[in-house]
Amino acid sequence: MPKVTLNTLASRKAAGEKFTCLTAYDATVAHLLDEQGVEVLLVGDSLGMVMQGKDSTVHVSMDDIEYHTRCVSRGVKDTMIMSDMPFMSASTEEKALENATRLMQAGAEIVKIEGDRWLLPAVKTMAERGIPVCVHLGLLPQLVSILGGYKVQGRDVEQATAMIQLAKEMEQAGAVMLLLECVPSDLARELTQTVSIPVIGIGAGKDTDAQVLVTQDMLNLTPGRKAKFVRNFMEGASSVQDAVGRFVSAVKSGEYPAPEHSY
Repeated sequence: MPKVTLNTLASRKAAGEKFTCLTAYDATVAHLLDEQGVEVLLVGDSLGMVMQGKDSTVHVSMDDIEYHTRCVSRGVKDTMIMSDMPFMSASTEEKALENATRLMQAGAEIVKIEGDRWLLPAVKTMAERGIPVCVHLGLLPQLVSILGGYKVQGRDVEQATAMIQLAKEMEQAGAVMLLLECVPSDLARELTQTVSIPVIGIGAGKDTDAQVLVTQDMLNLTPGRKAKFVRNFMEGASSVQDAVGRFVSAVKSGEYPAPEHSY
């Protein structure tokens, strides 16, 4: 696989070809995912639960994300690295620039940020200064207390219309990618068709340009109850490599996510 760039992903969207994204927090797993052709690795603040045993992403610090980004960057050759901006790391334009710079210098090629309309100035400022930004919409784990729990977002017409409008405004501000989490499939399809930038989905149906899962979830390593959108790709697989390969193939063929993984 040639080195994945933003142009690669834009071309995939334009051609109607799906691409894949999985989380990585260390060099070994990053290398394995790179070898299996995963286009984007997300150094997610999900590491708070997966790696640190915490109860939410809110407790993850910039130091945590920066450290794991450096680890992942040492394990990849062709895959693009996207790193999360942790809770309150972009509360002002100045903080957003400072913290995004730290992640880019640690090895990230794009940063992912959660929030609402108040993020627009920070997204615009980062884009103007050469920092690629992916905006996370829908269910926002960092704001789950305000949202009242892990609930599907955009079910009613008013919420759906507002989310599509916000997506357009984020693109206009300079966002180069969007990530939609836990939104109805019909809304995800309309939003993906409305914007010209790639859209990654998780619990957002099959019509987004890409799919992302927490690697430990899709390998059935995470204890406890799994989210509806998670599929166990270790089932029937001969190895971890085989399971990752099955994920890549299932996304690209449109087999995953199936209706049972969608809202």
